[in-house]
Amino acid sequence: MDESSFILGVDLDGVVGDFYGAMRRIAAGWLDMPIEKLSPEVSYGLDEWGIAEHGGYDRLHRFAVTQRNLFRDMEPIKNAPSTLRKLSNRGIRIRIITHRLFLKYSHRTSITQTVDWLDTWDIPYWDLCFMNDKGAVGAHVYIDDAPANVISLRDHGCRTIVFSNSTNRSLPGPRADSWEEVERLVMEALDEWTTGTLDLFGAVNYGNNPLHD
Repeated sequence: MDESSFILGVDLDGVVGDFYGAMRRIAAGWLDMPIEKLSPEVSYGLDEWGIAEHGGYDRLHRFAVTQRNLFRDMEPIKNAPSTLRKLSNRGIRIRIITHRLFLKYSHRTSITQTVDWLDTWDIPYWDLCFMNDKGAVGAHVYIDDAPANVISLRDHGCRTIVFSNSTNRSLPGPRADSWEEVERLVMEALDEWTTGTLDLFGAVNYGNNPLHD
């Protein structure tokens, strides 16, 4: 890890980009049904939408990326771009870490759409990492929404903020329900790092934090 800068490891889908909102709109067309019939309250994998009999998540995801430009056209989550610009201007190194290359034969499309989207919304970053093992690239604090990623990062001692949505409500804090809360938590960690008191800890060290309601 580069110890000369404070590094914030940022997931994209469901954290910076409104992944589930975009997928809901695309899935409505793919399934040929009114969007109102697709619950916005989903679990990881979108089983609530009955996509298994249509080919499952991987097939819907491939359609969304290659035919509907998912990674280029999704809207950002409110205040995410502006907050990341503020954090970057304070000297924080934004390291984007995403597992968008899990589908074969669409890597070029996924990478191109990702870079175009980041530029379109003026989202700053020093590093852009496409990988599954997010802890391997190193950051002082991570923010993610996927339960498996959060658990894995914390199991490896990585300080990880949960960005709240319906897929992760059973996870303990620290968590952020908005990017204003992300900013506060990251600035607290930056202050600790500056004073040399930052502890890279996982969920077990947050015993006083309640579960998200």
